[in-house]
Amino acid sequence: MKFNLATLRGLIAGDQYAARVVPPSGFTAQLTLFASGAMAFLAVFALALSLASGRLAQRWGDELAGTATIRIVAPQDQRAEQTAAALTVLETTPGVASARALSDAEQQALLAPWFGSDLPLDTLPVPRLIEIFTTGQSFDATGLRLRLAAEVPGAVLDDHGRWRAPLVAAAQRLRFLGWLAAGLILAAVASMVTLAANAALAANAQVVAVLRLVGATDSYIAQAFVRRFTWRALVGSTVGVALGIAAVWVLPAGSDAPSFLSGIGFEGVGWLVPLALPLVCALVALAATAVAADRALKELS
Repeated sequence: MKFNLATLRGLIAGDQYAARVVPPSGFTAQLTLFASGAMAFLAVFALALSLASGRLAQRWGDELAGTATIRIVAPQDQRAEQTAAALTVLETTPGVASARALSDAEQQALLAPWFGSDLPLDTLPVPRLIEIFTTGQSFDATGLRLRLAAEVPGAVLDDHGRWRAPLVAAAQRLRFLGWLAAGLILAAVASMVTLAANAALAANAQVVAVLRLVGATDSYIAQAFVRRFTWRALVGSTVGVALGIAAVWVLPAGSDAPSFLSGIGFEGVGWLVPLALPLVCALVALAATAVAADRALKELS
């Protein structure tokens, strides 16, 4: 089946005589509608997870890239002195926007989820933490480590690189898996539509033979099947996408906590992605039906 402007016009406008070749109801129609609708519904969630993972990877990268931490591991009687010395070093370090030592209450709040809120910091060798906010590329972590090693022996710099890279990589892999799942769902739609088209052609083999006897071309017959199954896929996927968007819409809103389970959904122009799914499903059904019709008509020759 060759596609041109006339073929496209025929697919959109239809032909009342050609449409009679394909049964308007039956299990093939129900299979196409259900398969396209169910797969579109699942694709909405796969894309929502993929886009949310992309936003999460970006947020983790941005937040951790602009911060660093210094741990002052020193005896209790030297901890305050080395903390002050580290802050002095940071004041003259290029790329450091600001730095401050966390208070006992702040450190206790950080450890509370693991050790409880009544942890006695004064009786435990808990290092003093210094929070650093950097300005970006001008921050030289290697040079700062060398200065701290020379001037503050008990200071250990953590630029969050070993934490940031695995988290961002995990989020990016999850985003890739979301798009891969969407692709597999579209492939499943193509498979279902192909099976339904083959079944419809096999069930109408006698009608096809009669049409050939009266002069109908294979292109004319194939166009009837392609149009009917394309419209079925479009209708089914539109309903599935509408239900999927409604389900995503009622999901709980994401919190400020950087978690895979927060903020799953669409934001801004991301809402255009699921709206394009019915058209994509229709195009997939069109291509699958065209291939199936051409192959089946050659076998019926």
